[in-house]
Amino acid sequence: MLEIIGSGLFSLWLEMAGVQIKPLDALDVLTWQPSPGLVLAADPNPSGATTVQEYLLQLQTLKLVSLNQAESQGVWMQSGPMLMANHQGTTPLPAASLTKIATTLVALKNLGPDHQFQTLVSATGPVQNGVLQGDLVITGGGDPLFVWEEAIALGNTLNKMGIKQVKGNLVITGSFALNFQRYPFLAGQLLKQALNYTTWPRPAVYQYSLMPKGTPKPQVIITGQVQVVSQPNPQQTLLIRHYSLPLKQLIKEMNVFSNNDMAEMLAESVGGAKVIQSTAALLARVPESEIQLINGSGLGPENRISPRAVCAMLMAIQREAFTYHLDLADLFLMSGLDHRGTMHGRHIPPATVIKTGTLRDVSALAGVMPTRDRGLVWFAIINRGTNLAGLRTGQDQLLQRLVQQLQIAPSVPTALTPHSAIDTVHEFGAVSRNEILFKE
Repeated sequence: MLEIIGSGLFSLWLEMAGVQIKPLDALDVLTWQPSPGLVLAADPNPSGATTVQEYLLQLQTLKLVSLNQAESQGVWMQSGPMLMANHQGTTPLPAASLTKIATTLVALKNLGPDHQFQTLVSATGPVQNGVLQGDLVITGGGDPLFVWEEAIALGNTLNKMGIKQVKGNLVITGSFALNFQRYPFLAGQLLKQALNYTTWPRPAVYQYSLMPKGTPKPQVIITGQVQVVSQPNPQQTLLIRHYSLPLKQLIKEMNVFSNNDMAEMLAESVGGAKVIQSTAALLARVPESEIQLINGSGLGPENRISPRAVCAMLMAIQREAFTYHLDLADLFLMSGLDHRGTMHGRHIPPATVIKTGTLRDVSALAGVMPTRDRGLVWFAIINRGTNLAGLRTGQDQLLQRLVQQLQIAPSVPTALTPHSAIDTVHEFGAVSRNEILFKE
C-alpha cells in the first residue's frame, strides 16, 4: 500500500515540476530523500516505464547483452516522489566510477566545499647566501591535485625567499602526491625535477607553457637525494604553507575526468571506503546493503551500488550543496556547458548533469535531467556487457527518447544553474596559495 505523501513531498514535486514555492518552504523541499520505509508513488504517465522496457529489450535485440545478462542491467528513474521506472533498481550492481558519487557526498559533508588541503615546506638548517644548509622537507596533507604548475609555483616561492640551492636531501613525509603519483619516493623525484627548470621533463615544459605569460622558471638545485621518512625532524623550521584548490573545485575535476587517484586520496581524507559506505547510506537514507564499497574510486567489480541508492546520493549531494549556495552542476559535468573529460563523445540532452562509470564489462550513467513535463528526472543506468561503446550509445538514446516524450525544459532550472564560472585550469600554480611563514 502506498504511504501517504506529506506536504514536504508534495512541495518537492511542485518544485521539480517547475512550480514556484515560497522561500520558507525551500528547506522542506530539499530535505526529502528516499528512505527504506518510503514507497514512491507510481507515475500516472507510463511513458517512462514503457521507454525503459523498450530500451532493455533493444539491448538484447542488438546483442549488447545476452539473455543471461538481462537481470544484470539496473535502471532507476524518478521525478520527485514519483517512480518512473525500476528494473533491478534496489539490487547492488558493479557501479564502476558511480562510486565517486559516494566519495563526493561524504567529502562534501565532512569537509565542506571550501576546505583546502595543506602541504608544508620546512628546512632542517639555515639559509646562507641562497643555500639551504640542510634538508628541504615536504609534509603532505593529502592534496589530490598537486600538479606540475603547483610545484613550479612552489619553486618560484622558494626563489622569492632567496633559496637557490639545497645542500641536503629532499625529504618526503605525510600524504604527498604529485601529478597523481601517490608513491612518495616517485612523487619526490618528480618534485625535485619540477623545482629546477633545467631538469624539467617534457610534460612539465608543456604545462608551464599554459601558465600566465611572464611566470618565472624556478631554479632550486637539490644536491642530495630523495628520502621518504615516517616522521619529520622535530627541529625543522616551517617555511611555506601551500594551500590546495578549494574542495568544490577538486571534486569537480575528479568527476569531470573520473580521476581514480584523486578519488582514492579524497576517500582517505574522510576515513576510507567503509566510512564512505556507512556515511553515504545514512545521508542518502537507503539501506547500507545497497552501497557496498572496497575503495573510493570504483576500481573493481566489488564496488556495488543499487541504482536507487545512486539517485538518492545525488539528491543528498544536491541538498548538501544547497546549504552552501551550490548545486550539482558545480560538482559534476553538465551537458552543453562542459565539453571535456568523460562528456567527450556523448550525446546527452541539454543541461543534464551526469556522472559516468566504466569497467571492463560495466558501463554506467547517472544524473539528473530537466524536462518540461516532469521537472527534474533523476536516473541511474548500470549496464553489464563488453560492448561499452554500444552500451553508452544506448544510454544516450534512452535519455534522448525520454526528453522527446517529456519535452525539453524551456530554460535551465535554477536548481541546476552553476554558481561559478571559475576556470580551474587557469588557477593551477597560483602563487597566492603559497603562504610564506619564515623570513630571515
